Amino acid sequence: MNHCGTQYIETERLVLRRFSVSDAQAMFRNWASDPEVTRYLTWPAHAGPEVSKAVLEDWTSSYVRENYYQWAIVLKDQGNDPIGSISAVDMNDDVSKVHIGYCIGRDWWHQGITSEALRAVLDFFFDRVGANRIECRHDSRNPHSGMVMKKCGMKYEGTLRSSDRNNQGICDACWYALLKAER
Repeated sequence: MNHCGTQYIETERLVLRRFSVSDAQAMFRNWASDPEVTRYLTWPAHAGPEVSKAVLEDWTSSYVRENYYQWAIVLKDQGNDPIGSISAVDMNDDVSKVHIGYCIGRDWWHQGITSEALRAVLDFFFDRVGANRIECRHDSRNPHSGMVMKKCGMKYEGTLRSSDRNNQGICDACWYALLKAER
């Protein structure tokens, strides 16, 4: 793959940009402190803005790597505060595969925002980075996440029983993927 790092992406309603440490308060307020948002994720809700700040210090220091991809999801018409994140949580250059993870604040659920962000990131990885396969997974008890994947044209590949762990404990993982040839 031709890694180029986290690049600015604009869609009809969104800006996907790099995080800065100054986003800590918005991150904490808009999604990271909400146990309902993190219910099916692998990291717990942040106890305070200092936790969000520490996470952002780690993320922003990683932007020097060309194979690091972590975007803040920002609504164009609501200032510069992020409302969620989308990132490459795993990659395998040997098979040109990228695994995407995302989360968004509860106030913005069911508005097509996450699907819009995922579509833009799929295009970015296929067109700019040269990925051949992009995959995502979700806890089987969180079907709305799977609906985002389906809406973006990803194909359901199966459910691996008791194969993952998140804040709910050991869980089933539903896998989706899209190949470059299927676009």
